[in-house]
Formats: sequence, structure tokens, C-alpha cells
Amino acid sequence: MPDFVAAALASAVFCLAVIALNALTRLALQAHLAPDGLAENGFLQFGGALALAGTTYRRTTRLPERLIGD
Repeated sequence: MPDFVAAALASAVFCLAVIALNALTRLALQAHLAPDGLAENGFLQFGGALALAGTTYRRTTRLPERLIGD
């Protein structure tokens, strides 16, 4: 997959993950399931989204083993 498409996919995954993790954090705070120190748009949300986007980028840029031997 070209690097541009992989980067675009990773950015889309990052944005969607930040939105989803922010919503889950907000729900957890309103339901009193999370500690008060857990903030929206905090390190946990951005760190999780960045890890997911990095994994997506690495998986889309690697070559399958069957193409390496050709």
C-alpha cells in the first residue's frame, strides 16, 4: 500500500479513536465509574489513539511474506 494511503488511514483511525475514547471517558465520568483525575482529552485518550494509529500504519505498510520471495 502506498505510504500516502497508509498515512491517511492512520490519521483517520487516530481521529476516530480520540473521539471514541473521549466519549467513553465522558460516560465513565458521568456514571462515576472512573476516578475524578481522569480528564477528557487527556494522556490516556491521546496515548491510546496514537498506539492504535501506529499499529494501523505499521500493518498497512508491511509487505506480505508471499510477495517478498517473488
